[in-house]
Parts: sequence; C-alpha cells; structure tokens
Amino acid sequence: MRPRVIPCLLLKNHGLVKTINFKNPRYLGDPINTVRIFNNKEVDEICILDITATRENKAPDIEYLKEIAGEAFIPLSYGGGITSMRQVEQIFHAGYEKVIMNTALINQETLVREAVAYAGSQSIVASIDVKRDILGKYKCYIQDGTTVTDKSPVETAKYAESLGAGEILLNSISCDGRMKGYDISLVQSVAEAVDIPVIACGGAKDLEDIKKVITEGHAHAAAAGSFFVYYGPEKAVLISYPAEEIEKMFPKV
Repeated sequence: MRPRVIPCLLLKNHGLVKTINFKNPRYLGDPINTVRIFNNKEVDEICILDITATRENKAPDIEYLKEIAGEAFIPLSYGGGITSMRQVEQIFHAGYEKVIMNTALINQETLVREAVAYAGSQSIVASIDVKRDILGKYKCYIQDGTTVTDKSPVETAKYAESLGAGEILLNSISCDGRMKGYDISLVQSVAEAVDIPVIACGGAKDLEDIKKVITEGHAHAAAAGSFFVYYGPEKAVLISYPAEEIEKMFPKV
C-alpha cells in the first residue's frame, strides 16, 4: 500500500480557514463544498480539525459534522473539543472513521483508553502539536497551541502509543502555513521512536516536500493544508489534489 496523502481542513465557526503558525486564521470558504471537491478527486482521506473548539470550551457540533460526512465518500477523521465518551460515540455514528485527540491525550488519559476500547486502536489518532522554542528545543502544546506541556515529542508519542492510540498526527506549529517544507528531523525522531504510523503535517509546498518527509522523515503518511487550498505566489484560493502525480510518485502495490 502506498503512503497516504491527506488534506487537512481547519474549521472555525462552520468556515474553512487556514492558519500560519496556528495564528491569524484566513477564511477560505465553505467546508462542505470543499469536501465535495476532494470527493470528486478521490483523495485518500480527509482530516478535519475544529481549531477553536477546545480553546473556547465548545463541544463538537455533531449536526454540522453529520452534514460534512453526508457529502463524503472517503474516510474522514475529526478532532476538536472532545471531552467525553458520548462525543466520541456520536462522532463515529456521524460517519467518521477516526477520532483525533490532542488536549484529551494529556488531560484525560482515561478517556483515551475508553475510546480505544470502544473503537479499536486503528480508530484513535493522537495529535501532537510541536513548536521550537527560541533555543531550538521542541515543545509540545495542547489547546490549539496555547498551552505548553512538560513532555517532549518523542515522550508524548510513546505515551500515546502506551494508551493504545493507533496513529500519530504530528503537526509542526513552527512550519504551519509557511510552505517551506516539513520539519524532517522532528518527524524522523518520532517515527523511529514508536511502532505506530506517523502522519506528518505542517509546511508542505509541493509534492517533493511530501516525498521527502516520507522517504527521509520515515513518515507513513503526509498531511497538508496550504498545498491543497492555495495556488500561486499570491495564494489565491484553489482547491486541488494532484491525484495522478501522487500515484506516479507512490504507485499502489
């Protein structure tokens, strides 16, 4: 099976947005229409993250998530504002194959374990948001990049694996929206420390970046936002997914 290449869509108040370093969200359009476009392009899967839910103490908007899922014929994952098993169950029932946990991973160990027991490891994704400090040291954050934790990326990844998470979404806050390439050393360090798949996210500007993070960073999959929603140096909004080029780069086996 070839590596997956995954559009990562950010939600804010039912709108599709894109951030730079997790800040200054720029409104791009309607998420449901965007999902329809990606549907037609037969993307591998779509990752949907509500970037303000946890910070604003908002529960997942299940009815809206159902609307989005109703337009999708491809696997969906969702993260944002998850604090209870009832919400986890509702998200799966709404049509999502995977639930993504970031803040709960650190603050609600029992919830993560219960979610794994309910849905299986393959359906629970640990989201690890990482930023370099002024000394170049990696720090992990929760609550949409606003609260620092006391664990390193490798420690957090191993901890997530011990709780039963079946996959890691490793997002570089420092690279987010910059379109200057992934943080290869970060991805490699985490991918080599755990036995579960790592999805690299943050920084992709082209297919070469995606190829590099998989071949050199040892990521099992590559997620991107700007690469799939912007076009040209002025960053005009254009939803795209170069399926044929991806297939040539990573032929299906």
